[in-house]
Parts: sequence; C-alpha cells; structure tokens
Amino acid sequence: MITSQIRLSRSYGKSYIRNEKKIIIHTNRFYRMATGFCYSKTGIYVLSACVVRGLYLHGLPTGYASWAEAGLYDSGIPYGHPSPIDSSISLASGRLVEEGIERVLLDHGNSGICDLLRRCGFIQLLGIQVGRYFIQLLVFVAYALGIYAWFTFILRFAPVKPSFPPTGLEQLGSTFAILLAGGILFIPIRGGVTTSTANVGMVYFSQNQFLNHSAINPCFSLIASLSKQQDFASQFDFYPEEKRKALFDTLIQAQDSLCPGDSIPTEPVKLLTTTRPNILIIIMESFTANAIEAVGGEPGITPNLNRLSKEGVLFTNLYANSFRTDRGLVSVLNGYLAQPTTSIMKYPVKSQTLPSIAKSLNKEGYTADMLYGGDINFTNMQSYFYSSGYSKITADRDFPLSSRLSKWGANDDITFSHLYEDIKQRPVDGKPWLSTFLTLSSHEPFEVPFHHLEHPYLNSVAFTDSCIGNFIDTFKELPAWKNTVVIFVSDHGYRYPENMQEYGPLRFHIPMLWLGGAIAEPKVIDTYANQTDLAATLLNQMGLPTDEFSFSKDILNPCVPHYAFYTFNNGFGFIDESGVSVYDNEGNKILVEEPESGNETRLEKGKVLLQTLYDDLGNR
Repeated sequence: MITSQIRLSRSYGKSYIRNEKKIIIHTNRFYRMATGFCYSKTGIYVLSACVVRGLYLHGLPTGYASWAEAGLYDSGIPYGHPSPIDSSISLASGRLVEEGIERVLLDHGNSGICDLLRRCGFIQLLGIQVGRYFIQLLVFVAYALGIYAWFTFILRFAPVKPSFPPTGLEQLGSTFAILLAGGILFIPIRGGVTTSTANVGMVYFSQNQFLNHSAINPCFSLIASLSKQQDFASQFDFYPEEKRKALFDTLIQAQDSLCPGDSIPTEPVKLLTTTRPNILIIIMESFTANAIEAVGGEPGITPNLNRLSKEGVLFTNLYANSFRTDRGLVSVLNGYLAQPTTSIMKYPVKSQTLPSIAKSLNKEGYTADMLYGGDINFTNMQSYFYSSGYSKITADRDFPLSSRLSKWGANDDITFSHLYEDIKQRPVDGKPWLSTFLTLSSHEPFEVPFHHLEHPYLNSVAFTDSCIGNFIDTFKELPAWKNTVVIFVSDHGYRYPENMQEYGPLRFHIPMLWLGGAIAEPKVIDTYANQTDLAATLLNQMGLPTDEFSFSKDILNPCVPHYAFYTFNNGFGFIDESGVSVYDNEGNKILVEEPESGNETRLEKGKVLLQTLYDDLGNR
C-alpha cells in the first residue's frame, strides 16, 4: 500500500505490496521484531513518518541534486557580497546559514532557499495562503493515520503471536531493523539513487499525451499537485489590463516609428541558403560570454569557438533569460520567457501547452531527437521533451557505465562522438531532422578529463570547446554538412569572474553562433536579443509562422523593438540601447539604473513583460 502510493508505476508498486505482505504476514520472526519495536506503537509512527515525510519531500527539490545545486540563498542576501558562505550570520540578516556549501552556489542565484522553504512549509517566508497550507497538512496527517491503521490491521492476522512481551535485547534489535527498513524506504520514495528525484515526468514515454497520462500513478500525481497550487495570474499585477496590453503590443509588434516611410526593408535578411535545412541546436551548459573572446570575453579559453565564429553568424549581444538549465531550455526551444519565482518545466500540464521549435518543424515533416549525457528525469525533462515534439531521447541510461564517469553522467567527449556517429548514419536524402544536444561537462563540479587551465570552471569550458572543435571539423567531412545549420547557444551564463554582481547584466551575457554548410555568409549581429528570440528568428528564416511564440521576436527584423530581458530570484533586468535597469520585486527597489535617464521607461517595459508572462502562465 505504501509503496504503490509513492511509485509512479502501478505494476512496480504492486510487486512491492506483494513482497511486503509476504514479509509481514508469513515471517514470524519479522512479526516478533515488529511487535517488539511497536510495543509502545513507536515503530508504526516511525514508519508512517518516514513515508509521509518522503511523500512530502519527494519532488520538493525537483530538478535539484543537492542543496548547493538548488542555490541556497535567502532573498535578502547582498548580491555583490564576495563570500556568502558564512555560518556566523543568521538567516534573518539575509545571508547563508550553513557553512561549507559549495562555491557553485553562486552560479545558481538566490532562488533556491525561498523555493525549497516554500514547499517545505515555511509559509512565513513564502506568502502562500495559510489556509491552503493547513489543508495540505491535514491531507498528510490523514495519510499517516491511514498507514498506521493499515499496519495495525495486518499485524492482527499474523500466524504467530508472542505469548509474552519481548525482551529488552529483542526490542533493541527490532528497533534497529525497523529503522533500517524505514531508511531503505527512502530510496523508492525518492525515486532511486540518481541525481533526479521522483517526478511525474519519469513515466512519460511517448509524444501521445493520452498514453503518458495513462501511465501516471493518480495518487502520486494528486499529492505532487497539492504542493503546486499557485495563482500565477494574480501575481505581479503592476498595471490595469488595458494598459498592460497596450504596452506589451509596443514591445512585441512591429512599430512604425522604427521603420518610417521608405526604411521598411523590401527583402528580409537571409542567413540560410535553403528554407529546409537540417538543424542541430547545441545548448552549451553554463557558457558565459565572459569566457569567450569572440564576444568580448577572456582570451585563450575557447580557441575553437573563436575560430569558428569567423565562419558563421555571430550574435554578440544575446542574453540568457535566467540562471538555471530548466528555464533556459524553455527559453531556447519554446521561445518562452523564464519565470523569476518558478519553472514551467516543473508543471507538465502547463509545459505541454507551449509552442516549440520542434512542434513547428514536425508539421513540416521533420523528425526531432534529443541528446543529453545526464539524467533525463532531472526537473521533469523527459516529459518536457516528449511534450515539446521530440520523438527520440538519448540520455545517460543509453551509455555504458564505463562512459558515465562524471557526477552528472557521460562527459562531452563521449556524447559528441555519439552525436557524430548518429548523424553519420542518417541518409542524406531522407527526412529533414532537428537534433538538440545539451552538453554537460561545464557544470559543477567541473570534473573533466582535461587539465590545461588552473581555474576549474574555465578548464571545463576549454574542454567542451575542444570537443566542439573536433566535432565540427569531422562533421564538415560528412555529406550532411552541406544542408545543415548548427546553432550554438548557452542555457545560461555563469558567475565569472567571481566578483561580479549576481543580478548584473554580465551574469546573463551569453554567446550564440550559427554555423554549417547552410549558412549563406559569415556575419556579426550586434542587436540586443534574448534566448527566446531564437524561435522566431529561425522559423522566419524558414518561412514558417511564428504567431504562437508570443514572447519571441525576429532578431533580424528592424521594425520590431530590440531589447534583452532576464530574470533572477524575484527580480528582473531590462536592457536596450538606452541603458540597463534592474529591479528587485521582493524589496520593491531599483538595483541598477545605468544611466538614470530612461530608467522609468525601461522598468515599465520590464514590468509589463513580467506581468504578461505570469498572466499567460496562470492561464495555461
């Protein structure tokens, strides 16, 4: 009963039920141990607490493999503080509580602690309705009582009952055994021993949503959804609806003021030699522009990208929408803005309604596949990719154990080799394809088989860069190169150098490079843009409609406003030709205004984008 409630697969759960019944009902020794431990009913309560706590915690750090990965910051931390790892400073002062958290914490912003404390029930830091919290609490209490009643009931039917109370030694031994068994229960409760915790997306296996929904354990889904009841549409209501809509239209639609009279281009800028190329999108983990010389970063780190940037279309003023992979993927592949207080990827019922590049290309006869050397169940990624139109997913489970040598899975040299062999086997005259590849090695703890630079992050970036160079050089020799466009773009930036502000624009500046035989000619584009703009820009190059992508703009269209918008924990930044403005929603204060002139207009635009985003999120 317990296990079937916490497993995603009913059949898997049933096997656990049978095993537990055999142990409890048919094993006299276990009964004696159990009754010894439960002489004062403590054992049942311990087991109940373990299961309920596991159910309550499962998925809380969804997408987080560790506290450090979650980014344990309080929202009040001074963003420019050079060393937040200080146990002598209290949480109330807005700084980190626990000493010894990995330095990588800095790279994930300050959203983690609010998010985790929110879902662990610390409602005073959260702003969730108190009534809803107590309703959830009552559900878990009722569940615990049900487990207690179940164990009490089945123990009555055991074939052998002790005629005398157990001895102290027997109680001690049985106590240890039950505690051990309770601890082992945390493995199925958590969903395994991999970096990802149990989530609804683990059972997704098809592009057919009916089949995916049929595979979901309804009890698991119900309890998981109880902790995700938020009214997003009511958040960030800065302006009345009429004003919001009018302002948003000026940010996303073509404006006569930008193309007066004869300045409207008669022919759109063409970057490609064909409207139906094969497309390879390589999303580079944690690649910041500050480490890439071609876009103004530190020299000597990425010689291959620097070299290749002269052969393709280089976008020098692109900005990530957020600071985490799950949000960056949605920005790149769905043209959907990242949220500062949540991630739509954690809500399969919402993420499956998003438009995507893959869905648009599927309508044109493309096949879409995804490659990632890590755990594809991380942060509901599997359900997200299937829902976004990908028919094939290759992940760590498809590589031998000897190839998964890093904390996260297979390193980039392994996955780039796999990608090359896969493309090599594809027929040149077959159906056009879209392949998406998320790299892995430049993620903390930066353990790579490459030791050329002293700084661990820069060394990992240099390693991935070497893999990129080798892959492109060999790919050029394949017939498929001629009709392929390869798009390199980051999922998010990285806090390098370490003394930069966590909320500053340099933290979010990332590269984007288009390469391949399908590129018409090398070009450098300095227009301000977002990750979200990739969708509209690429699809317009292919002559495909982009109306579904509400937040995506064609970077090459001079008649639409060009700007960059990014989010951090409950805050946002807005960048255009007039300057930079950064705003903290929680503190209701301006963090950056450079220059001061035009700041009010920039903040108004950022607030409109944020309000429109949450209205859209709440209505999905």
